Amino acid sequence: MTPESHRTARPAAVAFHDLAPAPADFGAEVLAGLGAEPKTLPCKFFYDQRGSALFQEICRLPEYYPTRTEMALMGACAADIGACAGPECVVVEYGIGSVDKARLLLRALDRPRAYVAVDISREHLLAAAETLADEFPEVAVHAVCADFTRPFGLPPEVDGARRLAFFPGSTLGNFSPAEARDFLAAIADLVGDGGGLLIGIDLKKDTAVLDAAYDDARGVTAAFNLNLLSRINRELGGTFALDAFRHEAGYNPAEGRVEMHLVSLADQTAEVHGRTFAFAAGETVHTENSYKYTVAEFQDLARGAGFTAEDAWTDPDDLFSIHCLRRVAG
Repeated sequence: MTPESHRTARPAAVAFHDLAPAPADFGAEVLAGLGAEPKTLPCKFFYDQRGSALFQEICRLPEYYPTRTEMALMGACAADIGACAGPECVVVEYGIGSVDKARLLLRALDRPRAYVAVDISREHLLAAAETLADEFPEVAVHAVCADFTRPFGLPPEVDGARRLAFFPGSTLGNFSPAEARDFLAAIADLVGDGGGLLIGIDLKKDTAVLDAAYDDARGVTAAFNLNLLSRINRELGGTFALDAFRHEAGYNPAEGRVEMHLVSLADQTAEVHGRTFAFAAGETVHTENSYKYTVAEFQDLARGAGFTAEDAWTDPDDLFSIHCLRRVAG
C-alpha cells in the first residue's frame, strides 16, 4: 500500500497520508501472554491515556536520565549532527512522542527538504506534525499514519531525495538484539544507499543508576507498570486486584537489559475475557525489556543490519549515546 492510497485533506501546512494500519488486538495478545510460560504482557500496551500521562511524569523524574540527557546531548552536538546528516535531506521520524527532539534536529540541519513523521496514533501524529509545520514553514511536513514496525511506503513527494531516518528515545532497547537487527535492516532498506540514520541508544552503566531509573523513589514507574492491569480490568473485563501485585525492575547483566515485572504477592487467580489465570505467590509477569549497549556493541549490531558508523556522541557522564549511521551501498 502506498501513502496516497488513503490520502486525507488537511490544512495546507501538513500533508496527511493514512495507511490505515490495523490496530493491535489487545485482548488476543493479553490472553496469549498470560497463557504463556513464563507469563508476559506486551509493553506496547502501556500507553493508554493514563499510561501516557504517567510516562510523561517519569521523564521528569530526577532518577530517569534518558530524556533530559538525550535532549542536552542533541543540543550540545547540534552542529556536528547537522554536518554528519548533510544538506537537503528528508527526515523520516519513526514514532513521534514529544516534538522537542524533532525541533532540535530540524534547527540543526542545513536546508532540510521535508520532514515525515510516522506514527500509528492519528490524533497525536497530526497534532505534532501541525506544530512543527507552524514552526518550520520552509519545510514540507508530512504525517504518515502507519505501524513503523512493519514495512510502509513514503509519500511520492519525497522520492529522489536523500533520506535520514530519525529514531530518538532509546526505543530500540525494547527489541531483543535479533529483533533490533531486523528492524535496523528495514530502516536501511527504506533510506537506501547513501541514506542515514540518527538514533538514540542508552548505554551500559552502573547498575544502581539503571535500577533507580526504572524503580523511582516516588513510585511513578510502579504506577505505570500496574496501570497495565488497570487497563486489562477496564477494557477486557479483568478481575486483577492491583494491591495483590507489586512492581519489580532491575538490571540483568547476563542479558544486558533492564527487566520490568509484576510480581504476585499471593497465590491467586484473575479472570480476563472469561478465562481464569492462576498466579503463584512470587510468580512474575514480564512486562518490558530495555536493552543497553556499549557504543561498540551497538555499532556492531548496526553493521550487521547494513549500516556503517559515521559518528557517535556521548554525554560527559557516559549515560547515553547518539549515533549517526550511513547505509552501506550494495
